[in-house]
Amino acid sequence: MRTLCSSTLIGEFFVIGFAGLVAMKDPDLSMATVWTVSGVAMFLCLVLCGLVTRPGGVVLGWVLQLALIVSGFVVPIMFFLGAIFAALWWASVHYGRKVDEAKARFAAQAGPSGSSTPDAA
Repeated sequence: MRTLCSSTLIGEFFVIGFAGLVAMKDPDLSMATVWTVSGVAMFLCLVLCGLVTRPGGVVLGWVLQLALIVSGFVVPIMFFLGAIFAALWWASVHYGRKVDEAKARFAAQAGPSGSSTPDAA
């Protein structure tokens, strides 16, 4: 799960940065505000890469996805991109857990020595 979710978060990191560049063109927003909000969101993406397998990591990821969608009120294309990344986040969590379960089942079948064939006595 960690690899899939981290890949999604790294993609979001770059999209948030580009959205910040677009938001700078809004005359109602100060550059400091845009880069503070964008910078915090980008930093959260990087931190979540390490926290995704810990308790609450996936929930924080969902909060980030919601924030990305809501950012569409400032940069309208983010409604679409936020929805795409929310779908990617769901798929990363869902299929990542399935992969982790399959790996655990395979490791359990292989036994403690890592070999699937029993030792001859």
